[in-house]
Order: sequence, then structure tokens, then C-alpha cells
Amino acid sequence: MQIAAISHNPMPPRQAAADDGVASAVPVRREAGSRGTGDRVDPVTTAELREIDQLQARDRQVRAHEQAHLAAAAGIATSGASFSYRLGPDGKRYATAGEVGIDTAPVAGDPQATLLKAEQIRRAALAPADPSAQDQQVAAAAAQMAMRARAELQQQAAQAYRSNASEEQSDRRHTAVFNQFA
Repeated sequence: MQIAAISHNPMPPRQAAADDGVASAVPVRREAGSRGTGDRVDPVTTAELREIDQLQARDRQVRAHEQAHLAAAAGIATSGASFSYRLGPDGKRYATAGEVGIDTAPVAGDPQATLLKAEQIRRAALAPADPSAQDQQVAAAAAQMAMRARAELQQQAAQAYRSNASEEQSDRRHTAVFNQFA
């Protein structure tokens, strides 16, 4: 299972400006390999500038979201952040979605370690300021894992208590028998 920042506010497809956008063109330097050469300045419409601003804001949001997951998942992250990109009208790639892989398997034979891991998974899933639906599902699954680990710990404690109680009873019987012969 992975914590994923699913694009819950996907960027709208490129929209045409209300006007033809030609009269309000603004020069923008394009990257090499884009629609122009690296040194050429091409006109960009106000609609394209708005789209670039939106893409830049989304890129910052996605990267911060995934960094929050990574910081909280220290030790259980199975991968760094990976991103899905969208090419902007300026020829640059902008992150629009991302995910961080984490190990969500319980620790075999150790319910205390599983409990601690489940709590860390939950913290990692909910670390961003705006957890996605996927993040909330991972947090819910981690809460279930923690609940099972707590139940197993309680069961172990009950077994240990019963074992100690029967040992004490056995010790008293042995003492009583020994005292009869002493």
C-alpha cells in the first residue's frame, strides 16, 4: 500500500481565454526544446500566463504535500516521492500529482512494534496540511492495524497473567506438600 497524493484538485484542461488572447500577448522566454529556441522570446497570451501561474502553484503544493509524507515516514518509506507531470505552455514540466511509497506490513510476531509502526504510518498519511482521500484511507487502514496490535497485546497480557496465576497456585501446592513432610 502506498501513501499517494491523488490529484484531488486536478488542474483544468487548457482553457481558451474569454477573448482571443492575441491583443494581450506578453513575451516569455521559453526553455530550449520547447516551441521556440532557448534564446527566442515568444508571445504568451494572458490565458497561458494564468495557466502557468496555476501550474506553478499546483507544483509547489504537490511537492510540499509529498515532502510532508516523506518527513513523517522516515524509516518506513520504501521510495522517495514520484510525480506525475504536465507540460505547461512555457515548455516546462509541472508536478500535478505525486506519491510516496511506504511499508505498511505489520511486524511479524511483534505486536508492540506493529503498534508503533501503525502509528507512524497514520502520522505519515495525515502529515500534509490537506490529506487526500487516498491519504485518509491509508490512515484508516493504519488505525485498524493499530487496533489489531493492541488486541494482540491485551491477549498476550491476559495469557501471561493466567500463566503467572497458575504458577503461583502450583507453588502454593508445592509449599503445602513440602510443609507436610517437614
